[in-house]
Amino acid sequence: MTGQFLRSFGIVLASALALTPAAVFAQDRGHPLPGQIGLQASVTTIMDSIHAFHDGILLWTSVLITLLVMVLLVIVMVRFNAKANPKPSTNTHNTLIEIVWTVVPILVLVIIAIPSFSVLTDQLTLPDGQRKYLGPNIFSFGEVEVPAPELTVKVTGNQWYWDYEYVDQDKSFSSNIYGDADREANKPGQPRLLAVDYELVVPVDTTVRMQITADPAGVIHAFAVPSFGIKIDAVPGKLNETWFNARKTGIYYGQCSELCGKDHAFMPIAVRVVTKDEFALWMKTFQEGFIDDANATLAKVE
Repeated sequence: MTGQFLRSFGIVLASALALTPAAVFAQDRGHPLPGQIGLQASVTTIMDSIHAFHDGILLWTSVLITLLVMVLLVIVMVRFNAKANPKPSTNTHNTLIEIVWTVVPILVLVIIAIPSFSVLTDQLTLPDGQRKYLGPNIFSFGEVEVPAPELTVKVTGNQWYWDYEYVDQDKSFSSNIYGDADREANKPGQPRLLAVDYELVVPVDTTVRMQITADPAGVIHAFAVPSFGIKIDAVPGKLNETWFNARKTGIYYGQCSELCGKDHAFMPIAVRVVTKDEFALWMKTFQEGFIDDANATLAKVE
């Protein structure tokens, strides 16, 4: 019976995977796709370590625990049903089993916790050009070198939009969600509910220091861009810091990830990563004029 059950389970699983559209595995879009399986594609060292932690530890730990529980349930159903045991057991407890099911989960949680602390520390520790980061292999204990920040951006969460300030350049602008009519007319290729009127523009292969806060008269928000592996609270009256260094150009999307009121679901984040030369021209034009003038220097997004 046990063998038949496992064979049936395997057939169902294989059939489901075979019928799964290939699109659900496509992740390199800077935003999630309908029916997507897995995390968004990584373009930063931080997200590399999150991928490694999730795929190398969390996923396999979950799979093994699920299989163990399934096997134990099958054993219980087969060996300890009323037909196989017409006379019920009179045991009230088993000390060894109770110790095992207490100690083993504690050990599993400790094994998971140790690398997770390192991943979290990397997200909150700004590079100084000397500290090394975990990167794609969390068991390497820091083999990826990241240069010190070259650009500082202050992000302020408002109800319900974002303010971006280039601290050293003394330039700022607001970013709001693009309505369907405006998006279809001006940015038809960008995803609905994620497209914005003005993206945050940053250079590729550059460490960007992010200073995150919220309107002192407002509420708590959270700044999150999955492809970068960053997610941090924007708290009124408090300045939180994180960082990223994107290695690939493109537009990467995120959203406010802290329930902040009626328009919480309409507070997207869009970060456009461009070449260093493009950014230099964009910033020069922005400093001499307006944000629209600067955006006109960038290539049209297909």
